Amino acid sequence: MLEIGSGTGQHAAYFSAALPHLVWQASDRAENLPGIREWGADPIELDVDGEWPAIDADAVFTANTCHIMSWPQVERMFEGVGRIRTLQTFCLYGPFNYGGRHTSESNARFDAMLRGRDPASGLRDFEAIVALAGKNGMALQEDNAMPANNRLLVFSP
Repeated sequence: MLEIGSGTGQHAAYFSAALPHLVWQASDRAENLPGIREWGADPIELDVDGEWPAIDADAVFTANTCHIMSWPQVERMFEGVGRIRTLQTFCLYGPFNYGGRHTSESNARFDAMLRGRDPASGLRDFEAIVALAGKNGMALQEDNAMPANNRLLVFSP
């Protein structure tokens, strides 16, 4: 399992312990790797804006990344995931808009805060994400409701 945008490394630490049958590969931009190592993980450098390392992963997981990236970065992430030849599953976690609308008042406030901080960031439309996945050879398999108005979208080639 490749995790894109491991951030602090807490997902890698938790899921590695909870799912010992998986090999969890944390990744992030270079400046975040020391923090990930503090959790005991051995991350690889992966910046969606750069050259992707050679990766053979059955699955990819990313949480709370699409709304902090610019749309072109989201596109590059999907392109990179779509090029993983061994990919079976891509799991994308976070808040999304549906039909161009926020699903809750808290998501509307969160979106406004993100866009106030960086106009290129913000909640993404579910329909645009599904279309982007399709453009990169993946189809939506599941749309799961999660706590705090988040979703877990599951795609496969």
